[in-house]
Amino acid sequence: MSSEIISNVTAGETRVALVETGVIVELFVERELDKSIVGNVYNGKVLRVLPGMQAAFVDIGLEKAAFLYVSDIYEEMDEYDVGGDKSDDGDESPRRRGGSGPTPRIQDLLKEGQEVLVQVAKEPIGTKGARITSHISLPGRNLVFMPHMDHVGVSRRIDNEKERKRLREIVMKSKPQGCGFIVRTASGGTTAEELQADMDYLMKLWEAIRRRKEEIHPPGLVHAELSLTLRAVRDLYTSEVNRLVIDDEKQYNEILEFIRTFMPATKHVVEHYAKPEPIFDHYGIEVDIDEALGRKVWLKSGGYIIIEQTEALTVIDVNTGRYVGKRSLEDTILKTNLEAVKEVVYQLRFRNIGGIIIIDFIDMERETNREKVFSAFREALRHDKAKTNILKISELGLVEMTRKRTRENLIQILCEPCSYCEGRGYLKSKVSICYKIFREVRRESANFRGQKIIVNTHPEVAELLYDEEHAGVEALERVTGKTIIIRAKTTLHQESFEIQGV
Repeated sequence: MSSEIISNVTAGETRVALVETGVIVELFVERELDKSIVGNVYNGKVLRVLPGMQAAFVDIGLEKAAFLYVSDIYEEMDEYDVGGDKSDDGDESPRRRGGSGPTPRIQDLLKEGQEVLVQVAKEPIGTKGARITSHISLPGRNLVFMPHMDHVGVSRRIDNEKERKRLREIVMKSKPQGCGFIVRTASGGTTAEELQADMDYLMKLWEAIRRRKEEIHPPGLVHAELSLTLRAVRDLYTSEVNRLVIDDEKQYNEILEFIRTFMPATKHVVEHYAKPEPIFDHYGIEVDIDEALGRKVWLKSGGYIIIEQTEALTVIDVNTGRYVGKRSLEDTILKTNLEAVKEVVYQLRFRNIGGIIIIDFIDMERETNREKVFSAFREALRHDKAKTNILKISELGLVEMTRKRTRENLIQILCEPCSYCEGRGYLKSKVSICYKIFREVRRESANFRGQKIIVNTHPEVAELLYDEEHAGVEALERVTGKTIIIRAKTTLHQESFEIQGV
């Protein structure tokens, strides 16, 4: 699968797109005023210990306190190991060696006011603060260094057993006692010298972090992650990437310097884009981004999916739409569901949708067809780097799944709640407002001494009161014995109105 990394740099914003076979599959956006903090290491101060939740709030210098679970706390007096190899280059959950022992209590590990060295594992999302861990992990080009875990793992995306064994043996032979490494997917085919260079660099970085921690009064930043562009080179560049194109000369030179240091054999794949046409327009990426913000996504057959994102979960509904099929209803439904599988997985990855996800496939009568759709869905998810967990498709055609969420999704990054409807996605209808006005006028009319009542309302509501609902206005005048004057006021919200007696 041929891939490209396209980077667009403007004043205050950097965007990086991963394009596979001509289709954008991942988009990363970072703004100068809202930089990603995932991977940053802080010297934090414990604000509150919550025994009932087995967690603590830690001040790391951000607007909201960060959240630290008991399972994410490293004790100098305890040893930790990991329960198997990594499923990918990303997340790995540590557990205490010989896990039959009792789990330590948060109140025995932390006290209010205590200093603690932590790393951000998840961005602050919505109303939630950052998720942090004291299990520090420092990613390099080929390795991830884990100073608190005596373990060597190999990414499962390296599926050649002979290569896995070779890489593991190189790292096991070179690593110091008491620390651990994860061999990343990008390290396939690398030499022992390249791995050793990565290892040396990461261990020097860790020593620098430890020294700086002693100099930083909490709360304070001890180590900042690389810029988005350099992270993309480090984390996204694999043997399948044909080229990396960037439109900023300064960052182009920074990439070349990074590659000279860590990836000397790949220098020729980097290109500086200098054409007058915006780079994302040139590669057709801008259009794809705009389409990704819509609720409805059409399938090639004429079917479509609806994506509804809420704070609690995301629901995806599959519909046949204009597709009528050729043989039978069951066959039409099966083909629509199988086509939807690919689009759903693509949208999850592109929009970076995480958390709980419910996919409502069209109901299928045959168990064999439900199994076909589920197998296709599971296979499609194998190409997704994010950790996922899926349950079997139900008789109603529902699939429940979770997808690991470490940063805000595309909607959260590029959009904000509608100021007019306050994020609800709907308004009270104009007819409903008319009848609400009638009720309010009748309720308040006795309090007005004059013979006239003025109603200021939104122009479209006023038009309705003059036209279709005029009979209601006349009836109200007879009941109250007062003249009702309707006035359109452009500054009023559709759901707002003002009533005054004169």
